[in-house]
Amino acid sequence: MKTKSNNKSTPWWVWAARIFVGLLFIFSGLIKANDPLGFSYKLEEYFEVFHLPFLNGFALSLAILLCALEMILGFALLIGVRAVSIVWGLLLLVIFFGFLTFYSAYFKVVQSCGCFGDAIALTPWQSFGKDLVFMLFILVLFFNLKKIKPLFTAKTGDRLLIAAIVVSVGVGVYTYSFLPVIDFLPYKVGANIPDEMKIPPGAKPDEYELTYHLKNKKTKESKVMTNTDYLKSNIWKENNWEVIGQPESRLVKVGYTPKIRDLSIADAQGNDYTKELLSNPFYSVIVVAYNLQKTDAEAISRLNVMAINLKTNYNTRTVLLTSNSPASAQAFAKEHNWVSEIFYADDVPLKTMMRANPGIFLLKNGTIINKWHYHSIPKYDELVKQYFQQQ
Repeated sequence: MKTKSNNKSTPWWVWAARIFVGLLFIFSGLIKANDPLGFSYKLEEYFEVFHLPFLNGFALSLAILLCALEMILGFALLIGVRAVSIVWGLLLLVIFFGFLTFYSAYFKVVQSCGCFGDAIALTPWQSFGKDLVFMLFILVLFFNLKKIKPLFTAKTGDRLLIAAIVVSVGVGVYTYSFLPVIDFLPYKVGANIPDEMKIPPGAKPDEYELTYHLKNKKTKESKVMTNTDYLKSNIWKENNWEVIGQPESRLVKVGYTPKIRDLSIADAQGNDYTKELLSNPFYSVIVVAYNLQKTDAEAISRLNVMAINLKTNYNTRTVLLTSNSPASAQAFAKEHNWVSEIFYADDVPLKTMMRANPGIFLLKNGTIINKWHYHSIPKYDELVKQYFQQQ
């Protein structure tokens, strides 16, 4: 394996830009590839914004490929293989991402770009700023293409590139099939769901500013005032001024937001069971299938058998959580002979709970003891030995 002796002629600023862009693109792709299903949900949001809902069926494949592309381009830049094509690819990709983040920020549509998955939350303007920084470094490389020297021979570089393609795509496929390697979501193993839903004492709430539209009954003069100016001016004491319409509310400062704020579990009649299910002092099994029409039927069958055995031998409560309508869920239960209780929640928290359809939680006192993708559901004997024989 021969290295190029002319690497020494590469200016330090080109190397700095090359390392910065390469490592950041690998990190960005890898952190999203850790949760490609979550990234696909973000892509679906963009498809809705741009009126492209027909692409929703390709969201997951695109998510895996985009994550892989970032990692491949970053790695290829570091080793200097096919520099012209790689830098052009990086430039086009950052222009595309820059457009999306600017559009999101300016028109206030998708309020989180998912650039670094759920690991690092960025506002749309922060994401756009990040893309501008990337673009500056990539432009440095673009105007110094001839100074980007390969670390290996062309043949070795191509082999390494092929290996990077296989690994990059494989990471996304693996994490989709067996849950994220690192769970950055609030429903991770060890999290206590009721605690994550609480607002601590003294926490500051969101601050809003109200805008009033006023009109003078006598002179017909109009004014627009914030609630602060409205109170300070004492105009509210003057009988001639009246408020027209409803005041407009604008979020000024975001207060404390609990990690879990949108979870509400109900039965078919709409009765709230959130507290009851999350306060069970014994083990309970929660099967999450946000969309029963798209769930894996074979996995549901295996979970059904597990639920029957756990109920018979350990009096363990098993429930199915779905966002389907009660009528649809009951029809599904009848078709698949589902024996356990069925409860209902919005699909957004269910998708956040579990990056699988279905997936299962082992819950105790509201704490997530463990969670599994339907591809990695433990066998009944293994589950009993590890957990139920010890309780």
